[in-house]
Amino acid sequence: MFKKLLIANRGEIACRIMRTAERLGISTAAVYSDADANAMHVEMANEAYRLGPAPALESYLHIERLMQVAEDCGADALHPGYGFLAENAALAEACEGANVTFVGPSADVVRVMGSKAQAKQRAIDAGIPVVTGYFGDDQSDERLCAEAANVGYPLLVKAALGGGGRGMRVVEHAGDLVMALEAARRESLSAFGDDRLLLERYLEHPRHIEVQVFADNHGHCIHLFERDCSAQRRHQKIVEEAPAPGLSETHRKALAQAAVTLASGVGYAGAGTVEFLVQDDEFFFMEMNTRLQVEHPVTELVTGTDLVEWQLRVAAGEPLPLTQEEVPCKGHAVEVRLYCEDTENDFLPSTGRLDTLELPFELDGIRVETGVRRGDEVTPYYDAMIAKIIAHGDDRDSALARLRAALGRTLVSGVTTNLGFLSLLLKEKSFSRGVVDTRFVSRWENGNANAFRPQWKWDVLAALAVLVERHNVHAASPWASTDNFRMNLPPWERVALTRAGEGVEFQALSANGGFELRWEDRMAFARASRKDAMMTGVIGDEPFTAASFMRRDELELVWNGWRRNYAFGFDQTSMLELEAGGGTLASPMPGQIVKVFVRVGDRVEAGAPLLVVEAMKIEHTISAPARGRVEEVFYSVGDKVDEGVELVALALEEIRPDGEFLDKK
Repeated sequence: MFKKLLIANRGEIACRIMRTAERLGISTAAVYSDADANAMHVEMANEAYRLGPAPALESYLHIERLMQVAEDCGADALHPGYGFLAENAALAEACEGANVTFVGPSADVVRVMGSKAQAKQRAIDAGIPVVTGYFGDDQSDERLCAEAANVGYPLLVKAALGGGGRGMRVVEHAGDLVMALEAARRESLSAFGDDRLLLERYLEHPRHIEVQVFADNHGHCIHLFERDCSAQRRHQKIVEEAPAPGLSETHRKALAQAAVTLASGVGYAGAGTVEFLVQDDEFFFMEMNTRLQVEHPVTELVTGTDLVEWQLRVAAGEPLPLTQEEVPCKGHAVEVRLYCEDTENDFLPSTGRLDTLELPFELDGIRVETGVRRGDEVTPYYDAMIAKIIAHGDDRDSALARLRAALGRTLVSGVTTNLGFLSLLLKEKSFSRGVVDTRFVSRWENGNANAFRPQWKWDVLAALAVLVERHNVHAASPWASTDNFRMNLPPWERVALTRAGEGVEFQALSANGGFELRWEDRMAFARASRKDAMMTGVIGDEPFTAASFMRRDELELVWNGWRRNYAFGFDQTSMLELEAGGGTLASPMPGQIVKVFVRVGDRVEAGAPLLVVEAMKIEHTISAPARGRVEEVFYSVGDKVDEGVELVALALEEIRPDGEFLDKK
């Protein structure tokens, strides 16, 4: 077995690998960028080495620096984790040249199967059906546009290397293709250091089923059953489970056999995942990931294995620990990915400090994988996932019940997460029945997922949190009272709240152990008690539990996993105003400008793209809210921007009956 393992990754997967290595008695060396200098994986490792600045291209994607670290620390093996360089043949080749064991398949196999185009050709050669498309070397816009016409619309533009939904775009119409190609190239280059693309026919309602395969260097290749990863948002998996619910035994056996045939045919060694699209009575090979998957814990829980240990043993030359017949499949496991993202604002990444992080480590049947701690900063440089929460039960219903309970015991403040979204999703009837395809989440979200909680209840909770905080100060003396007591006058209090530029004012009267609240044309009675950050009580006769965090004149509320921020006090005014005749467009998150479409003086239509901001390897297009004229463009390509800064000044305009523009007055 190896003496020292260099882990060429970060976050939860680096920590996950370290735990197994420590159990096996292997010393670990971590690498980090400037943004990760105090990260959890750096602290866990036996030793750690700086790679460079925060951008991945200057640190985690820098092969020469990684190999220099391997030499400096005396590592005899390197584990790439997933993402970054995990499917980069150049890293595997560099390890071979430096006499460092790459924990994964050979460079030749990574080069073939890590390329979606070459992997599809291998599948075709093996008689495995694939989705039609273009996988050629000619990457010119002209060739891709011509091939797209042959494939037909809608179609999928995909990065030729890498995964996780990066560099992927659905194109509905030919006129949108060139812009989609540009965006996919930029995103792929940023995430994987390679901008090659391929095209595929877009299936309307497929399931995403993948098979975990494992092979050694002694001619053995087996599968560890399948996973269903159909619950996705923007081609990014958010829920994964094993085994796949409702999959026919015929499909189950055919997919497993196809996966093993493909892996065996290329001389594979190590952990790999063969991914398929299943629609109606057909299945199609999609790609092979020549690495460990984010969702590998669900396979470990149903098979009772440690796939990282298997990876290390196979890389060290040992045979597979089990034969195909000896691999069990017990119960059901479901995993959700807890992301820092604003699900109510087009899933934009959220950055900031993890002021509170409570994860359900202690619950029976629950496994938590994370690479962050309370107080850590979530930056715009890397993937926004902060934890994976996995439940295992005797069957799917019991696993889902445990997972729902675990999400109810999870609390995050300081950043916005998808916790509330996940909690709602797991309760949705179709999901509970296992009726899910890759477009299910977007259909559900568009249909009813935004009807989370009425805004007025959030406002009442916010006012109640402020009042409870004030009234927590009590003493025997009436002079210490904070309830606005006045001789011969009812003790009304005024609470002014501002959220997202909108203000609401409450009049509150202490009564019957709670508060009578009046605002606008409404009235409600609410009562609450507070212990630490948790506040429990009733609004009317509806019980609630929420967390509130007070910071001077700011309030953060977390309710059922959803989050709202308020300013409170008196005479609050909005910091962001839309003035008559003009408007400003602010950056929705910190990031980097990667594309500017307009110049000063340009006239634009509503919805026209103005510029593109990249954060956490995902691109976000800033569009014109209405017809207008560009008065100022404050940033250029390559500039870094903070959240909330003004990007473009736009003079709103209207159209006269004769079709001419007229400045609004």
